[in-house]
Amino acid sequence: MHQGRTTLSKFLIQQLKGSPEQNDLAALLVDIAACIKAISAMTSKGMLGDVLGSLDTTNVQGETQKKLDVLSNVAFINTFSMGGLVAGLASEEVDDPQEIDPRDGSGRFLAIFDPLDGSSNIDVNVSVGSIFSILRAPEGRTPTLDDYLRPGSVQLAAGYAIYGPATMMVITVGKGTHGFTLDREVGNFILTHPHIEIPADTSEFAINASNERFWEPPVQRYVTECKAGKNDVRGRDFNMRWIASMVAEVHRILMRGGVFMYPRDMKDPSKAGRLRLMYEANPMTMVVEQAGGLGSTGRSRILDISPEEIHQRVPVILGSRNEVERIERYHRDYDSGADQRYTSPLFQERSLFAN
Repeated sequence: MHQGRTTLSKFLIQQLKGSPEQNDLAALLVDIAACIKAISAMTSKGMLGDVLGSLDTTNVQGETQKKLDVLSNVAFINTFSMGGLVAGLASEEVDDPQEIDPRDGSGRFLAIFDPLDGSSNIDVNVSVGSIFSILRAPEGRTPTLDDYLRPGSVQLAAGYAIYGPATMMVITVGKGTHGFTLDREVGNFILTHPHIEIPADTSEFAINASNERFWEPPVQRYVTECKAGKNDVRGRDFNMRWIASMVAEVHRILMRGGVFMYPRDMKDPSKAGRLRLMYEANPMTMVVEQAGGLGSTGRSRILDISPEEIHQRVPVILGSRNEVERIERYHRDYDSGADQRYTSPLFQERSLFAN
């Protein structure tokens, strides 16, 4: 029935042929796929599986934990701990990176992950997902914090799972972005979306419009022009989307184009951004850029940022190349003074939001 279809394992053997980490990295990604299948099974049961609802605990971000947040985190930790391929891990749900004894394997990698992205959607049966990033571990010694705090450009692999009507796993090992769909009948991930390419142009953007009054002027300019549509400078109408799940937003962009924005704002001036660099922005930007898109803070390429802490937050603008470049240009216009329409002192040189 499935003869000739490319499984994840077969694909990885082909993709990683000749790389120094070929066998181990392929094995690790297959382990992650097994973990994703387990989380998919939990999410699909909903109330029947007693996995919905919140706990009386918060994570390091100060966010109330859902039952499925904790269960997904445990699933990932157990996967990495038992596989013998990971020397250390860092999770959104854990304060500090954790060392793993690699006695059962080589421990050649570090894993950074968000076990359940968009968990606010769990109880209303809207798509959620998992995000992961794989780095090379140091050789011959225990990993330190500095081994994690490296730019996203050095990631060996990255990807996400989306738990929707179908469960999909989208990955890159630096040779394009590829999507696999879980065939529940045989328990395998099958290659269904090879060589995903994001259109350079789009007429769709995703942003939380309720925060508009807090946005920086360049973002206000961009969204205002999009909403004005074909009667203004853009010359065409745009659609706006917002799911409140980064995985779902990015997946839609990979499938049909678009731009996703969670920009810097002044709602909470103590935070440079909303999304976490290491286990949200970096892996998702690698996936998007390997599909021909771009990932930016508005002022710099996300993958070029040198992290300062494991839970560091950054503004995120990613998706169709031409739209991201336009938004970057609007930031340059504003920062240079070329755009004089907005004069709020909060965003001027030497101000709270100046670079």
